[in-house]
Order: sequence, then structure tokens, then C-alpha cells
Amino acid sequence: MADTPMVAAHHVRLGSNSGQPMTRRDGIAKVTGTATYAADNHPEDLLHAVFAGASIARGRVTSLDIEAALAHPGVVHVMTPANTPALSQDPDHKTTPFTARIDVLQNDKVRYAGQPIAVVLAETLEAAVEGARLVKATYETDQARIGFDDGEAFAPEAVGISTPPKFSTGDFEGNRKKATQSASVEMDTPLQYHNAMETHAVVAEWDGDHVTVDMPNQAIGLAKPGIANYFGIPPENVKLRSPYLGGGFGSKAVLFGPQMLGILAAREMKRPVKLALKRDQMFGPVQHRSATRQSVRYDMDAKNRFLAFEHTANVSTSSFDNWLDGAANAGLSLYATPSISVSHSGTRFDTGTPGAMRAPGIATGSAVIECAIDVAAEKAGMDPLEFRLLNYAEKDPSNGKPYSAKALRECYKAAADSFGWEDRPLKPRQMRDENGLLTGWGMGTSIFHAPFFPAKARAVLRQDGSARAETSGADMGQGAWTVLWQMAADGLGMAADDIEFDIGHSDLPDGSVAGGSAHTASAGGALFAAGNDVIRQLAEIATQDKDSPLFGAGNERVLGENGRLFKAEDPNVGESYTDILQRAGIEEIEGKGRGNRDKASTETYAMFSHGAVFAEVKVDPDLFQVRVTRLVGAFAAGRIINPRLAQSQLTGGMIWGVGFALHEEGIHDKRSGRPLNNDFAGYHIPVLADVPHLKALLVDEEDPHVNDLGVKGVGELGITGTVGAIANAVWHATGVRTARYPIKIEDLLKGAQTLEA
Repeated sequence: MADTPMVAAHHVRLGSNSGQPMTRRDGIAKVTGTATYAADNHPEDLLHAVFAGASIARGRVTSLDIEAALAHPGVVHVMTPANTPALSQDPDHKTTPFTARIDVLQNDKVRYAGQPIAVVLAETLEAAVEGARLVKATYETDQARIGFDDGEAFAPEAVGISTPPKFSTGDFEGNRKKATQSASVEMDTPLQYHNAMETHAVVAEWDGDHVTVDMPNQAIGLAKPGIANYFGIPPENVKLRSPYLGGGFGSKAVLFGPQMLGILAAREMKRPVKLALKRDQMFGPVQHRSATRQSVRYDMDAKNRFLAFEHTANVSTSSFDNWLDGAANAGLSLYATPSISVSHSGTRFDTGTPGAMRAPGIATGSAVIECAIDVAAEKAGMDPLEFRLLNYAEKDPSNGKPYSAKALRECYKAAADSFGWEDRPLKPRQMRDENGLLTGWGMGTSIFHAPFFPAKARAVLRQDGSARAETSGADMGQGAWTVLWQMAADGLGMAADDIEFDIGHSDLPDGSVAGGSAHTASAGGALFAAGNDVIRQLAEIATQDKDSPLFGAGNERVLGENGRLFKAEDPNVGESYTDILQRAGIEEIEGKGRGNRDKASTETYAMFSHGAVFAEVKVDPDLFQVRVTRLVGAFAAGRIINPRLAQSQLTGGMIWGVGFALHEEGIHDKRSGRPLNNDFAGYHIPVLADVPHLKALLVDEEDPHVNDLGVKGVGELGITGTVGAIANAVWHATGVRTARYPIKIEDLLKGAQTLEA
């Protein structure tokens, strides 16, 4: 059960809505089943589409037998490379870093297991499923390349979203020579697969050269022109609807082959088409987290301060695309060191292409860095918390820019005090509980950058006092419907319940990407600005109206709150929005807004959210089964718009950290390249019995530089300290430090045998 108290007071509120722990605006719709997800749409005369996936990982299809599928009652068509028309844009052409190379039946080549090789269209879902099973393929097969030992090595030009693969600063070799001791860790992290509750789906319907698409999407503003490019139509001919998403974690920010196949099938058949992925089809064509093989080393002086930091990462990608997780960049902005050397190499697997997955790069890299920090603390003979405080960075080590150092110190203190860290023995294997279970305590530092994306919004105030605000932003379940609504209401100076609010449609202003923990700041800032634009126009009307009590107050500050405009210096002088508009004979005012981040601030300050996570584990001394029993995290993320939802996101991230540390692993057969655990029975994630006692503390922070409202993100912050904290707790309980995630019983047993020997 989560326990989520507050540290210090609520933030200064933007108005009567922001800062309040409001319940989810969309909650009732979701629990009553009235929230419409993409696959819930059923246009008249709908065809169902199911794709048949390749059973090999590398080679080509030499023949496809579709006769049995076509003979099945209800099947109306089978799309294959032989009869599928070309798209207007080459599916292997990448127009932006957010574009993926996709497979849409344009040739007979097979690049990964599960790749679509045919699409069956039928009058019913059951017929389409049966038809897909009846498609028989013959292959020319090449040996699958799975894993770092069998993959194809190459030197990447970039990692993540266009980040250089190498970075260095300071006199690295000179400082390393000065060091009196060093600490290093080598660890592997596995392939991890996005498995949102809602799988990818598309419902497409054409009307001439116009198309309406229902599809879960995190970046409507990017997807709309992307779809248009693939089909050779103007962007304004695409209507994309995505009001609700059942999770995304980064995988729904990019267009993929199955979605384009559904839209293409609808155009070819001149009927609406629905294509929804089955759970096992999520393991291939719709991205995953890269596997990594990492090495981290810290060199220290005689006073246990860092002199040099080196991080290398060998990172997996597909055979045909170049997205690599930027794991080695995770420590660039964390601990103080005068010299840094980080580098990435790449290895091609015969899998689908990886992509952004919850805290890309930072989650993967920090999972190893935090273990290296504890190894260094052990060598220094210091408590891990005291060691981190000793090597704490007051400025971003990679560029010298100041950041919110004070906030992280407060996170350390708040979480440690709540956890009871002062009672931790320094050496491992010193604690057992009343049942004889080995008990260990570990910690990790959380960090995530605070990006800001261009976003637009619109607000309308009507003469009758009603209002509306809108942006095309997306809610993946994290609470954007509620938080953005709160910010929109504050921009208008009204109670949230008194305004209409809409998101998730491409005909609304572009709310930018719901990703990178930037959505609240970006889309929310635009909504707040749109409301302010309405208030600005309203103030101009009132201050120029001789019959208004605000007449002549043009040089004074005028505010809007609770549907009323008034002087900031004398709140008693003012009048209602309705009175102002009625007297002026104006039916409505429309405001437009963009979020804002000062360019000078970006050039001057480093911008991150920070936190600290403390973990307790219990380990069976004979079987070495591990259970996480307690997690306490404290997080500083600027102005918190909705504490209830922020804490929900943070505890969710911490739970994901449990999965990363102990459960998640995508396993492929090295002979065939096929995924072996492509369902929830084999691909393990935390369930209720795995969730420990959780406590997420919100540390008060005001960051005036990050954007106009001081808002940062929390969605990806919680995972980044938790993984290493659990690994360190396992070491503290057992004395064994494993060389891979997830931490496995067999590795602990082997390590324990080595210790005993």
C-alpha cells in the first residue's frame, strides 16, 4: 500500500486549481466504460484486420500460400507484398528523429521475427484471426543474430534522439594518473518490451482522399503530417483522434508498420478497417528498450573525491535502423568530477527496432552507475549516503551550468530520515529479520532532465460566463486530462468545474509530444498562456470602458479570478467577466497561447528533476529468493500542479524500478530469433504481491528558470534511482553483486558459493 505524505507546505498556487490534489477528471468515464479508446470505435461496415507474422528473424519469404485463408468464410482479402501498393513515402526513409523505418509489405525481406508478412481482412475478428493462421509461408533463412556475442558491431553516429555517441571533458588521462584508488562495475541490461495495457491499434476510414484515424498516439502534431506523407495527401486531410491511451511509455510517439497497414487496407478496400495488435505482437514491430553491456569506472583521490568518470555502453539496435539507448550519458550531470569520458558502441540484433522507453538512457545507465557509486563507497569505507554527499555536484559536471543542487540535498535528507537510514550497518550480511531472512538496505540517486517542447493551446470565454480550453495533448493514464484542465482553468481565472476542456484530437492546437516528462510544462504552459491572453483582452476592454469600475486602470496590474476581473492592488475594485462582455456586446473572446522557456535561461542553467530512493530487501539465505519490502523516495520536481497525481506517477515509477531490477527480460531463441516469453505469463512484471510498502515524498522546490511556471516532470523520475537502490540493497543483504539485470537467483547462488570459497 502506498503511503504518500508531503514534505513542507504546498507550493504557491497559480490560482484556485493548481496545487490541489484533484481526483481524475476522466476517472468516472474510465471506470464506467464510457471512455473511448481507439479499438472501441466500430464504424458501420467495418472490416477486421489481423496480420500474420514471420516465424523467422532473418531471410526472405520465398512463397506465401493464401488460398486456404481466402477460402475461409468471412475472409474478403489477403494483402501480401504481391498485391499491396506502394506508399507515397519510402517506409525506410526517416524524415525526423521521431520517424522509424517500418515494414508494410513492400518486399519479401524478413528483418525480425513477428514482422508482418500478410494481412487478412474479414467481416469478423474471429474470421480474420483464423485466416491469419491459415497463411503458410516458405522462407529462405539466414542465421539469426541475437545477443552481443552474435550480433553485428558498428560505430553509431548518434544515440537516443540525435545525441552524439561520445563526450569528454577535462584532463581525463592526467586525472586518472593522480588517482589513489578506483572502483568499477560491469553489468548487462536486457531487452525490455513496452507492454501497456492497451496494445497498439488503429481504426481507419477514408472518404475520398480524407482519412479519419482512431489510434493511440502520444504525438498527434507529429503523427498527422507523418500519416499524410505516407499516403500522399495534405496534412489537413488527416483527422487523428486519440482522447484516451491505455499507457504508452514512449512506444506510442512514433508511427509503426501495423498502423500504416490498417490505414492502407482501409484505402484499398474502401471500407473502414480495424487492426489491433495481440499481446504477442507487441514483441517486435512497435519498439522496445535496447539491451546494453556497460562498464562504469570512478577514479578517486586520497580524500575519496572523484577525479575521473568513465562510462562505456555497447547498445543494441535492429539490423535496419539506428535507434540506440543513450545509457552512457546517464552520469554526465550527476556526481562532481573534473574529467569525464563516455562513449557508445552499437550492435545489430535481428529484432525490431528499439525506441524510447520510460526514462530512456537514464534508467538504463543509472542502474549501473548507482552500483558503481556503492562499490566506490565500499572501497572508501564510507556510508553510501555520506559518500554521495561528499561527491555531490553543485553544478552540472558536463557543462558547468548551475542547477537545483539544494533540492537534491533536501531529497537525500527527507528520504533518509523517513527510511531510518542512520541505523544501517556499513558492512553487508549484518541484518536478519525475525524470520531469519537476510535484510539489506540500499539507495540510489534519481535524476531526469526537464525538457520543454513547443506547444500551442486555445481558450475561449463566452458572454454567458462559460469557457472552453483545448489542446491536442495526450493522456496516457498519467493524469493529463486533470492536470492540464487545472492549468487551463487557472489561466482563465475560473474554477476548473466551470470550463469545458478537450484534448486528444488533431483539429485542436498542437499540444506537442506527451513524452520526456515535458507534457505538463509544455502543453500546460500553453493552456495557461491561452487563458492569460483572454484575460489580457478582457482587461483592455474593461479599462477602456467608461462604465467599468476598471476604467483607466490600464497602467495597473489587473487580475482574473473566480470569473471576476479586479485590480491587483485593490481586489474590491472589479467586476465579473460576464458584465464586461455584455456591456461591450461581445459574444466571446478567443485567446491563443504557447508555452515559454527563456532562451537565456537554457543557455545559463542546467535543468533537471532530482530525487533519492531508499530500498529494503529480504533474501532467503538458502534459496536466495529476493523480495523488496520497502521503498522510500523523495523527489524535487519544481512546482507541483496536482500532488495526488504526481505521487501516483512517482510510486508507479518506483514500481517499474522493481520490475527492472528483479523481473523484466525479453528472451529470444538464438537459433530462430523468435521471442520466447511474448506474453504476461513469461514476460514478468511486478504484480500486487511484488509491490512493497511505498512512500513518495514531494520536496518543495521553486525553480524560476525552467519555464514561466516553474513546472518540471515526474513521469520518468521515479524509476531512475530505484533500480540501483534495489541492487545495492541486495548486495547489502547478501554480499553478492551480480553482473546483470534482472537480478537472478542463480547469480546470487553462484556469488554466495564464491564468497564461501
